[in-house]
Amino acid sequence: MRSDRDMDTTWFRRFGEPVPTAPRLVCMPHAGGSASVYAPLARQLSGALDVVAVQYPGRQDRRAEPAADSISGLAARIADRLAAMADDRPYALFGHSMGALVAYETARILRDGPTPSPTRLFLSGRGAPGPAPARHDRLKDDTEILAAVRNLGGTDTAVLDDRDMLDMVMPVLRADYGALASYRWQDGPVLNIPLTVLVGDADPVVPVASAAGWAQRTDQDNEVLVFSGGHFFLSERLHEVSTVVRSRLTAVTGGSSGIPGSGPIGGIAGGTSAGPGGPQAAGRARSAASPREPGGGDQRTAQRALA
Repeated sequence: MRSDRDMDTTWFRRFGEPVPTAPRLVCMPHAGGSASVYAPLARQLSGALDVVAVQYPGRQDRRAEPAADSISGLAARIADRLAAMADDRPYALFGHSMGALVAYETARILRDGPTPSPTRLFLSGRGAPGPAPARHDRLKDDTEILAAVRNLGGTDTAVLDDRDMLDMVMPVLRADYGALASYRWQDGPVLNIPLTVLVGDADPVVPVASAAGWAQRTDQDNEVLVFSGGHFFLSERLHEVSTVVRSRLTAVTGGSSGIPGSGPIGGIAGGTSAGPGGPQAAGRARSAASPREPGGGDQRTAQRALA
């Protein structure tokens, strides 16, 4: 990636000082989310990685712009901006929930163009896409959206009962859920990119088997990391997640992983679990894959949607 002078600050946000010689991590938010949700992760990785987050249209300072109405269309716009910054520095994409789909589709677009592909994808809180839409993406009205948000927990119920606050966040939630509902995975060549898949062991909408299905979307090494927590385990396990990200990407430049047995960039073929003590070996991710259960879904708390 080039210098910050070439970074489109409408689309990309930084929450620390640039690290010009480090690999770059480009983060994609959840449905209803904004770039600032990745500020804590950026602080955790400060100095080791150059972290930027995508600001989708339709929220915060881009509120006057229409929100994206399709996952593929949003991915195409992000890919264009990444191509404009491309140079020889390695970079990776990180997406949580809806952001995982956006990151995946962005990588597919970049694969078919002249821009170098990401070194790795981090796909968090989302099952692998399949021919049928995920059940938790098919929400027909505001009542169902709010019920799904409540089901995920992680927010004060008073926020969900505050009409003024809901009036602020519902337009973005409607648009993002509409994009998820209309998303149709298109079969094609698998990615030639290693995958790190992250999931909470108590996620109510993303079973571990569904997350393991991502193994079928790459011909490179992949791993499934299971963390203690629910759909929003990222905030609960920030240190562990940042350690994993740092280990996988600093290996690109020959740095120490910080995790015994984590190996070089390219990942671990088997799944691992991660709790308070950090990642530990678990069963093989490929054996857990279920092509008929791609599942997933994206829900976002109203409180975090304001972040």
